[in-house]
Amino acid sequence: MLLGLLPGIEVVGAAADGEEAVRLVGEHRPEVVLMDLRMPRCDGVEATRRIRTQYPATQVVVLTTYADDDSLFPALRAGARGYLTKDAGGDEIARAIADVTAGQAGLSPAVQSRVLDALAGTGPERRTERGAEGQGQGQGGGRPSQDRGGRAGGEENGGRRRLPDGLTAREAEVLALVADGLSNTEIAGRLHVSMATVKTHINNLFAKTGVRDRAQAVGYAYRHGIT
Repeated sequence: MLLGLLPGIEVVGAAADGEEAVRLVGEHRPEVVLMDLRMPRCDGVEATRRIRTQYPATQVVVLTTYADDDSLFPALRAGARGYLTKDAGGDEIARAIADVTAGQAGLSPAVQSRVLDALAGTGPERRTERGAEGQGQGQGGGRPSQDRGGRAGGEENGGRRRLPDGLTAREAEVLALVADGLSNTEIAGRLHVSMATVKTHINNLFAKTGVRDRAQAVGYAYRHGIT
């Protein structure tokens, strides 16, 4: 409904999941696809990869609730040229669409900051790559296996011990900030992500660790050295 009100934009189709998105792109050959990430049957990253491989003239702008590194960088590697969170307004969406059709990147300011941090070697993505390279040395130059979060497999991740209870690096980072007494708003500002993303990480880490509230989360963080 929002897109239909924007000047110069014609909506030619809407898909319920990634499989349907790929099929509709084949039928309509749109200039741009606005892609969600968490979908049944075929997620947004895989759908983006297929679209960019099969229909390279179609650009993809991710529009999602999630702005964490585990969502952002796989989508960009799959070929997305734009990345927005769902709190983006109509003007920001229209600008991203115009940017990618003109051959530019359509990234929100928060996403640009995370990408620049990674390129500068100060973000989680760059630290992960260095850890993987370090593990590969001394092993015949072979590359270590990686889990879904992009971290090197084995007993240590990039020189760091394995996190307890299946926590991801981002969830541990959020947990450490909770232990430091930061509110959800402050955590969102510190990590350059949306409030919805922070809440998702907190819900996930609560479920994995079995804690019921922030006070228990603080105790858990200190017991496991996540501070």
